[in-house]
Amino acid sequence: MKKTLITILVIAVLAVGGYFGFTQYRKAQAAKVGTYSTDVVTRGELTAIVGATGSVRANQTAFIAWQTSGQIASMDASIDQIVSTDQLLASLSSTSLTQSLILARADLITAQRNLDNLLNSNTAAAQAYLNVVQAQKAFEDAEKNQTNKKYFTSSQDSIDNARASLTIAEDSVKRAQEIYDQFANRPESDVMRANALSSLAAARQQRDRALANLNSLLATPDAILLDEASAKVELAKAQLEDATREWERLKDGPDANDITAAQVRIEAIQVSLRLSELKAPFAGTITEVRSLVGDLVSPGTTSFRIDDISRLLVDIQVTEVDINRVQPGQPVTLTFDAILNKEYNGKVVEVSRVGDFTSGLVNFTVTVELLDSDADIRTGMTAAANIIVEQIPDALLVPNRAVRLRNGQRVVYVLENNIPTPVNITIGASSDDVSEILEGDLAEGDTLVLNPPTELNIGSGGRPPF
Repeated sequence: MKKTLITILVIAVLAVGGYFGFTQYRKAQAAKVGTYSTDVVTRGELTAIVGATGSVRANQTAFIAWQTSGQIASMDASIDQIVSTDQLLASLSSTSLTQSLILARADLITAQRNLDNLLNSNTAAAQAYLNVVQAQKAFEDAEKNQTNKKYFTSSQDSIDNARASLTIAEDSVKRAQEIYDQFANRPESDVMRANALSSLAAARQQRDRALANLNSLLATPDAILLDEASAKVELAKAQLEDATREWERLKDGPDANDITAAQVRIEAIQVSLRLSELKAPFAGTITEVRSLVGDLVSPGTTSFRIDDISRLLVDIQVTEVDINRVQPGQPVTLTFDAILNKEYNGKVVEVSRVGDFTSGLVNFTVTVELLDSDADIRTGMTAAANIIVEQIPDALLVPNRAVRLRNGQRVVYVLENNIPTPVNITIGASSDDVSEILEGDLAEGDTLVLNPPTELNIGSGGRPPF
């Protein structure tokens, strides 16, 4: 009984203490209302942006370097000069060039003359036709010679006649020998002896001719001579085919391949000669000059930098969280640390499809074109860019300073009966200052606490925790 009474008294004391504690808490909260920073839920237009930084670059940049050795004879461009494509920037002294470049001038004259002859002269075609005619005759002669050697045979009548002639000639030699023998012992000055010797010599010559003729009629073709004749026929045939092909190639005018080859030869020589000059590869502004007249240069020596600053671009790095919200054509506002109180306009012209992994983060390069650049903007300057990725004309908006994280859920604190009350929310698009409310028990005009007391276990202030 006694224990029950004590328990009842303890409970009563705790209840009274709790009531007074809650009352004091409510009074304390009410007292703090005057110390809260507040704002209200509004409805209006929201411009969602993705912010990033980057540096300015020219539309096109090139460093102009020499590709040969020599001494600079002239510098034809200066700093800040606007130049056009292929405009001469500098040249080398001809006396300082290598021997191959000096000789290239003579080679160019010869190559141009050869091309002119190829286009305007008929000599090559005429010579080709003459070669065909000569090759045809040589081929026919070779075939005839082969036929004579391969198929040469004598008739029996010719052989019999040759044998008879040889017999008669031998008999004449015999009789002439008998006559000469009668005078052989006489002096050489003896007329009778001289006549007999002359007749004997003539008879012997006639016999030798008759014997040679018979042997020729009886002879068969030699194998080596036949092979040689066949080889000459094949050679003559190949030469005729070559000459015919050349004539076919030239009979209707110069061959297109020959013209192309001659033109390429000229172009190659001209390229070599251009090594003694520096020309602008594109239209732009000379932004750097590194050489002077009289300088000795070698391959790789840079003398100029040229930039096309008629179109300035800014390459910015956008995180992988935001990159899918960025599209070409979106408007951009840009500011520069070096240019105070001035805002420029631009647009997205390119979005990289490949990210760069750096220090544990993945960023994508987005290229922005400046639409209203002026002389104050220089390449290399740092720019802060805000890409306008979405514009919502009628959105329920809360200040970003009012958004907190509570147990992993985004919340805002609505002031109800002078007490900050958490309301769960889902955020859509955001700008630097406000965010769109997609879900949450909020209405236009609700009062939000921007600095709720820490004992409510809320997150720190600032931008919404995305």
